Amino acid sequence: MKVILSMIAGVIFSFGLVISGMINPDKVIGFLDIFGQWDYALAFVMGGAVIFNLITFKLLKKKDRPFFNGNFEWPTRKDIDSKLIIGSALFGIGWGLIGICPGPGIVNLISLDTKVFTFVGSMVAGMLIFKIFTQGVNK
Repeated sequence: MKVILSMIAGVIFSFGLVISGMINPDKVIGFLDIFGQWDYALAFVMGGAVIFNLITFKLLKKKDRPFFNGNFEWPTRKDIDSKLIIGSALFGIGWGLIGICPGPGIVNLISLDTKVFTFVGSMVAGMLIFKIFTQGVNK
């Protein structure tokens, strides 16, 4: 049941990305180009998402447990370390360079565009390299 609900949530999220235009790299780069010909339309998408989540999380915090799971899995860490800063910077640089972030990249696989496959393949390779590197460091 949890897998089916996760798939439904993923499909809804994907439709949101498509409808909002966040899967269009040109639109994303236009949004990030605040000193050029700035396309502010995605600010409404992000603002709407933030407002929705502020309200939803406030309501969910009052519940004992989620509808389809035994307990909530809220983040517990609140510290800001070098890994978070470096990872955020790399994410932002990658997003700004090509206008694709992981969610829209996966949704864009349906376009069969070789640039998208290159992006997703590179993303997966980066995650694997990080996992291998951190396992070696933590031993």
